[in-house]
Amino acid sequence: MTPATRLGPDLAALDRALAALARLFDDAGYEAVSPPHLFPADLMLDLYGEDIRARAFLFPGGGGDEVCLRPDFTVPVVLAHGERGWDRPARYAYQGPVFRRQASGSRRPVEYFQAGIEYLGAADPAEAEAEVLTLTLRGLELLGVAPLRLTTGDLGIVFGLLNALDMPVGRRARLRRHLWRPARFHALVAAAVAGPTEVTARRARLIAAVGAPDPLAQIERLAAGEGEILGLRDIEDIAERAAALAEAAAEPPMPAEQAELIEAVLGVNGPAEGALARLRGLTANAGIGLDRELDAFERRLEALARHGISGSELAFDADFGRNLEYYDGFVFEVSGPDPSLPLAGGGRYDSMTTRLGAGTSVPAIGAMIRPEAALAMRGGR
Repeated sequence: MTPATRLGPDLAALDRALAALARLFDDAGYEAVSPPHLFPADLMLDLYGEDIRARAFLFPGGGGDEVCLRPDFTVPVVLAHGERGWDRPARYAYQGPVFRRQASGSRRPVEYFQAGIEYLGAADPAEAEAEVLTLTLRGLELLGVAPLRLTTGDLGIVFGLLNALDMPVGRRARLRRHLWRPARFHALVAAAVAGPTEVTARRARLIAAVGAPDPLAQIERLAAGEGEILGLRDIEDIAERAAALAEAAAEPPMPAEQAELIEAVLGVNGPAEGALARLRGLTANAGIGLDRELDAFERRLEALARHGISGSELAFDADFGRNLEYYDGFVFEVSGPDPSLPLAGGGRYDSMTTRLGAGTSVPAIGAMIRPEAALAMRGGR
């Protein structure tokens, strides 16, 4: 949906909302930051999932490289933090427009405002998570909306489970890569239990080429003889894909009890306190050690309780995750009557800091509020 011009009462309402959020974050000790709108595309898009990469606005840069309009603020803010030094705690607050292509007919605008916070280097990660979530909820209250639906999850638990289970390295990598796409993830689990299936003649030739004395040359000959096999990929990409196919074809089936445990863990949902107890029971009965992840969950609930959020009332869904692939731990989303139009959301992204240059992983969590969505929910004023 093409964004409408902001003017008159609507613009005034947005300005008031942004000013209120800026005061809230400033009072909480968050330093204002204003990153550029444009960033190198290769740097930015490598950190986002397929969904965001497909919706990024790309343009030719001055030096021939592509640049993209920022699809969110987290990566730009973390880059700015790294430039000032990774080895210090810092809190940042931002506000401004972000840009994402939308599917034809979508009600979501391609340009919309975000106002949010990032907290890096906290000595107490659980307390930082409680602080960020609490500030997000207070921000929505300031805008005059009561969150109708708050959902939390923890990708760290799922990652921990996949790391703890005995499985081929390639299978684990595939499952981790598709964790943000639930339908694909569950299909991969089912396919792993079923074991290798009959492949097409073309795919069989690709797999056989991997075992040739010169795999790259053999794949190049296949591509020359079957032009459509090349598509938009170069030979190295096809060779890498062929090697992955050959590795997957040689994998033993996943034990049914392993798949059942994965699905049982992902099926845990309900009040967070009860969910924690069920997760401890499931993993203990299976002999899987997830103490580090589940202890972190428990510390988070204790910190949230100190901020007035009860774990007996907080909704938790182990299968819940956001659509940005840099999240790797606690995640949350707040929505109104239409869950497809979130009002706010955020999560933990420690591992992204090393990909952006930190020598070791830095505790990092952030959240954003969509003030225009909040104003629309309360009637626009």
